[in-house]
Amino acid sequence: MNTREITIAGGSKNPLKIKRFGYGTMRLTGEGIWGEPANRPEALQILKQCMKSGVNFVDTADYYGQDVTNRLIKEALYPYPDDLVICTKVGGARKPDKSWIPFNRPENLRSSIDNNLSTLKLDQIALVHFRVIHGSDVPFKESMQAMFEMQKEGKVLHVGVSNVSPDELQTAIAMGTIATVENMYGHGQRRSVKLAHGGETRGGEEVLAICEKNKIPLVPYFSLFLSMPKKDDRISTMAKKYNTTDVQMNLAWLLHRSPWILPIPGTSSLKHFKENLKATEIKLSEEDMKFLD
Repeated sequence: MNTREITIAGGSKNPLKIKRFGYGTMRLTGEGIWGEPANRPEALQILKQCMKSGVNFVDTADYYGQDVTNRLIKEALYPYPDDLVICTKVGGARKPDKSWIPFNRPENLRSSIDNNLSTLKLDQIALVHFRVIHGSDVPFKESMQAMFEMQKEGKVLHVGVSNVSPDELQTAIAMGTIATVENMYGHGQRRSVKLAHGGETRGGEEVLAICEKNKIPLVPYFSLFLSMPKKDDRISTMAKKYNTTDVQMNLAWLLHRSPWILPIPGTSSLKHFKENLKATEIKLSEEDMKFLD
């Protein structure tokens, strides 16, 4: 895979150089991001294909399918390649009714980190995002302080944040080194979007500007949802020009939008995984980018 590298925590003592195209595991779970995958052998095959294809950044969380993706990662990839960066998230949990709830008190974050370490069979997690979930009465600073404490203890190498507002990101940067930001971002969704259950998923333009200024990679999630908030026909027009799919064009746009963007498209299909990788081969011109913007 011929994709440029990106450096995580470049100003720290332990920078991580990875390929600028990762994989998000959320879709490997069952329906509703719950339970085991419909096709377990294919899920394991996708993870193994990541390594064969040069993808060395894998995003997960212990609340994906109730620890399903972590167990799949361990089964498929352990013992891990030296250059593999496993990024997980804490700050959320699932109730038996499958609803999403904040799990962000210091003791909650610590138990989540310990759970990730145990399931993934790691002594230290290379990168952990603190995920902001609405409805919490825990101050953002309190949660972030707990994250930095666990970093000092050696449980976490690098700390990142997820689903943050520009103000929250600035607050986090003032508290310590923020390695990465995982926010919703894609051609079709560059602003905050109200969700059906009443929450909000934060957009990325303002956050991207802060990331670029501070040389912090932005890891976009939901980047393949071309219809949020509405589909933009310009992506389809450009996809026809290059004889690609809309999804591939959206990924190509992300790679060209900023050198600080690290896409992590997720899928449960090995065929789609391979198709997504081909987006790295698309070369958009300045005129193409002006048209898409």
